[in-house]
Amino acid sequence: MRTTLDIDIKLLEEAMRLTGAKSKKETIDVSLKELIRQRRRERLLSRLGRFKLDLTLRKLERLRQGE
Repeated sequence: MRTTLDIDIKLLEEAMRLTGAKSKKETIDVSLKELIRQRRRERLLSRLGRFKLDLTLRKLERLRQGE
């Protein structure tokens, strides 16, 4: 899909350097994918922190052994 964007050239150049992308399109694709992965990871981590996991090492070992 073709889209016209006004992008800060310094940001684009730095993103190209950091990602190793060879084109502007590749830089934007890689950057968007990385942003999505990062936000999903952050969302998952924030959800994991919302409940108390009451497991000791001993309880975990018992669960592994099927007790």
